[in-house]
Amino acid sequence: MDFHPTEDQAAAAGLAAQIFRDLATHERLAAAGTGSDAELWKALAGSGLIAATEDIGLLGLVLLLEEQGRTTAQVPFAATCVYGLLAVAAHGSAEQRARLLPALGSGEAVATGAFPARGRFTADADGRLTGTAPAVPWLRDATHVLVPDTDRALWLVRTDAPGAGTAREETTAPWSAGRLTLTGAEGERLGDGGADGEAYAAVLASARTAFAGLQAGVCAGSLARAVAHTGEREQFGRPLSTNQGVMLRAADAYMDTEAIRVTAYEAAWRIDQGLPAREHALTAAWWASEAGKRVVHAGQHLHGGMGADLDHPVHRHFLWGRQLDAYLGCGSELLAELGAVLAQEV
Repeated sequence: MDFHPTEDQAAAAGLAAQIFRDLATHERLAAAGTGSDAELWKALAGSGLIAATEDIGLLGLVLLLEEQGRTTAQVPFAATCVYGLLAVAAHGSAEQRARLLPALGSGEAVATGAFPARGRFTADADGRLTGTAPAVPWLRDATHVLVPDTDRALWLVRTDAPGAGTAREETTAPWSAGRLTLTGAEGERLGDGGADGEAYAAVLASARTAFAGLQAGVCAGSLARAVAHTGEREQFGRPLSTNQGVMLRAADAYMDTEAIRVTAYEAAWRIDQGLPAREHALTAAWWASEAGKRVVHAGQHLHGGMGADLDHPVHRHFLWGRQLDAYLGCGSELLAELGAVLAQEV
């Protein structure tokens, strides 16, 4: 394994850090409410970072999503890349790639996915889909949604297609989420899908890895705020950071954050290298779910009474951490799936 970023990956991560730091300020995030930041999305698209994902691979995307997570920037970056750009690039036909990738890379088209499958959607012989998925992330921004049917074939559905309905859903984190309802909506099969379920499994592994990378950034941002606060706040004439209990709590949070990061890097690297990575993506998702929950709780706790203030920046990290925990499937569910995968290999 080689986790050292390439020159292109490092340059992209540095540019992403600058854009998110400059534009995803506390004031702008508060003003955005539960919606996305259209100006920030245009800046990312104009910088070429969205389109660059196709070249820098999943590991490069994880590095970019870490930077987004540090600031909890409200843009559909992860969803568009894993359910749109990378999915079409890997599994679409030549015609689909030529038609869809330019719009996705420029930010004109926004994608999301009704993942995991859970048997919610059925497709008839004419490629018309019926079913419902609650709380699809960034659905209110999306022009396309990637939908797996009961056979785990992948379909791209335009959100403005006849028979496609979206309704506003409020989630813990402000992800512009929505409830997707399809009643005979026309879908476009993504490539031939290969053997049944292979494309679906690949997209799911990439999504789990990408969102784990996002969680690594959310945790790193929460911990950085806690370290700054406890270093400045004094009690009994000395900084809170000199209290042994505070140091131990912060150290545990740091180790958890690093575990999320390294497992996400490993899964992403393996996927980029074309190596089997299903259990590695599950491991990354489990760490992001279980450890991520611990870290954002610690970040809020180390802020004392301020951590309970809904308007404090650290509370946003708490909300994102808990939402990512729920979206990834929660630790026990992921652990059960990982156990089943490992049992099959014995």
